[in-house]
Formats: sequence, structure tokens, C-alpha cells
Amino acid sequence: MLLRELISEGVTTVFGHGKSKSGHTVRKYRCTSGPRKGRIVAKPSTCSAPKRMSSSNTLKKTRRSKGKTTDIKRSRTFRTSPTTQKLRRLNVGRRRIKPHKRRGAR
Repeated sequence: MLLRELISEGVTTVFGHGKSKSGHTVRKYRCTSGPRKGRIVAKPSTCSAPKRMSSSNTLKKTRRSKGKTTDIKRSRTFRTSPTTQKLRRLNVGRRRIKPHKRRGAR
């Protein structure tokens, strides 16, 4: 039995940072359905788990107060961090690119 057979529907695999954000690259899961659709999580079972509203509200409050600062730091990390560059290269083939629609038959 393969690991992929045990994983429930609603997730795709991607590569991400390890727990300590060191140079380690680990397999993570992107939720394709459920309350966490689009989020990258460590375990596929997290995608269908109910949301914790207290944590959600705390995060919303933090984002309101420190959102801009966090965005600036995060964008700098994405541009300069070697591990982030490595992950970007690893996940290229996993992105779904929608084909452009032609505007008229020629």
C-alpha cells in the first residue's frame, strides 16, 4: 500500500519548509477543498478539521495591526532566502497554469 492511497481526497502534495524553517525541505499538503482551501498544511487531516474561531479571530487582529510589516518582511524573504528559492524551483511543476482563451478564430 502506498502513502498516496492513504491520503484522503481534497489535497495535493507540495514541498515546504521544515518546522524550524531551517534548510530542510519536507513534503506538505495543499488543501483543495474544505474550510482551509488553498492553505498548505502538514497533515491532510487538517484540511477537513473544523476551524478554531478563537485562533482565527486572534490572527485577524494581529494582521490588522502588523499586516504591512509582515508583508514587507515576507516579500524580502521570498526574494533572498536560498531555501525559498529552492522550494520555488521544486514546486514549479506542481502549479496548475490555466491556458489562455483565444479571443477569436483566425
